[in-house]
Amino acid sequence: MKVLVIRFSSIGDIILTSPVLRCLKQQVPGVEVHYLTKHSFRSLVEHSPYVDRVHLMEADLRGVLPELKKEKFDLVVDLHHNMRTRRVKWALGAPAKNFPKLNFEKWLLVNLKKDRLPNIHIVDRYLSTVAHLGVKNDGQGLDLFIPPEKEVDLASFPASHRNGYIALCIGAGHYTKRLPQHKLIELAGKLKGPLVIVGGTDDQAVGRAIADAVGARAYDTTGKFDLSGSASLIRQANSVIAHDSGAMHVASAFRKNVVSVWGNTVPRFGMGPYIPQHPERVHISEVEGLDCRPCSKIGFNQCPRGHFRCMEKQDLDRIASLAENAPK
Repeated sequence: MKVLVIRFSSIGDIILTSPVLRCLKQQVPGVEVHYLTKHSFRSLVEHSPYVDRVHLMEADLRGVLPELKKEKFDLVVDLHHNMRTRRVKWALGAPAKNFPKLNFEKWLLVNLKKDRLPNIHIVDRYLSTVAHLGVKNDGQGLDLFIPPEKEVDLASFPASHRNGYIALCIGAGHYTKRLPQHKLIELAGKLKGPLVIVGGTDDQAVGRAIADAVGARAYDTTGKFDLSGSASLIRQANSVIAHDSGAMHVASAFRKNVVSVWGNTVPRFGMGPYIPQHPERVHISEVEGLDCRPCSKIGFNQCPRGHFRCMEKQDLDRIASLAENAPK
């Protein structure tokens, strides 16, 4: 059987599909698993032992569709479920399964504050697409595979950071998902011991500001590593602090003690840290009781009401304590 799994983006969403790949490969005899994603996210799946071939979409689908048609897939597993994936399914003409996006239920929660969402993690919603093949959740959590040449050698780090650190992952896709700079500086000041600041090129100004405020105890790596390199830094950390972001799911894939900080979004959307083998390593930090939250299922460039209480009122002492007192 030849199966095409589709998820175009983003970091966390793709990592959350990894149980589908593993369970398919291990539970369906002889299955050949292909994956279609964007070129920029290929490193998240191309090293997986559960994926036989990765197909890449560039600016649009025109370049990859002829390649896909030649494969003659027996099943398309659509874990993105949008207009572009509909085009792929129409072009291939193979039987397809789509995961339930629960957009209406999310709309109710965001706009009317009515919670009709089922108590089910998105991993299980993804896995429902292959249940008809007899595939079940094996309870082994998320996967992410880093090739040896992409692992970051901590010997190049300051001596103080080679024997353990807390990874402070400061990025997120939208402003309202991120602690403001002054709160990140305050949080970093409350943390004891070595700190590694993880983020992309867009996070460099904030990373520098944190390092300048905290001093040598904080080692700023923002913009210095690619996706695999940043994942390696998270993998080697003692504990991880991350927003509702891809870094949170990277930390979960490596079974790290993770403190996830939530602003305008909520774990009720079903995309919180997923470590079923070690639930004691999952910590949620959110400001409860705000009548404006969630204000979006994705995020905004600024707080719609201007007060940004969902981040300004975060309990930084609790976040620091949860990160520093990681369960074994």
